[in-house]
Amino acid sequence: MTSLDKPTPDTDRTDQQEADAKAVTEAALFEAFGGIRGMVETVLPGLLFVTIFTINKDLHTSAIAAVAVSLVLVAVRLIRKDTVKHAFSGVFGVAFGVVFAMMTGNAKDFYLPGMIYTLGLALAYIVTTIAGVPLIGLILGPVFKENLSWRTRNPGRKKAYAKASWAWGLILLAKCAILFPLYWWADTAQLGWVLVALKIPPFLLAVYLTWVFLAKAPPPIDVFAEMEAEEQAEKARKEQAAGARNTQA
Repeated sequence: MTSLDKPTPDTDRTDQQEADAKAVTEAALFEAFGGIRGMVETVLPGLLFVTIFTINKDLHTSAIAAVAVSLVLVAVRLIRKDTVKHAFSGVFGVAFGVVFAMMTGNAKDFYLPGMIYTLGLALAYIVTTIAGVPLIGLILGPVFKENLSWRTRNPGRKKAYAKASWAWGLILLAKCAILFPLYWWADTAQLGWVLVALKIPPFLLAVYLTWVFLAKAPPPIDVFAEMEAEEQAEKARKEQAAGARNTQA
């Protein structure tokens, strides 16, 4: 190996910083979107509903089973004292679907509130990005302890959030472009199985693209650390001023 081929300390430091940035980004995305357990909690109620309905065509039995498993998932998290936001969101989603389907008497309507929510979320990602406040940045800013500092103080990071929000919006729109025609043309079982199949892959693709964009972006500005440093500096100034007054006295 020649001297030109040997890694320099600066190169090693840069590689380590990039590795650390990727690890931090991966951990933050895992926390924000619930990881494997969150995906299971998202998929399981709908999977149980369509499985039971495919077997016996009974809307009430399918709906009760979906609600029951959602409540069990919440109970497990409460017992383990884990974060319940993903499980609770699943309960509310299932509850809306059940109420809607019971009101109309059409089992396909169990899926309609979730489909409308997906469409609304896709539009929210796109509209907020066009407005200069990409939604994924609003979601992940607190997770990275940067809040909204990326809007004015970290343009490279704002650009990465914009790319990620475009990815989420377009992926969810593509998902809606498949599901809404099926809502009109397919039967309940066909729609349900396609919807279950489309739960995880688009989500994983969007999360992966978010990770790619953010791993290459500048590191987040830790506004909480800045606030703490300012408080400590202010405390030190006050102590210094008090010491000066005592010396003069």
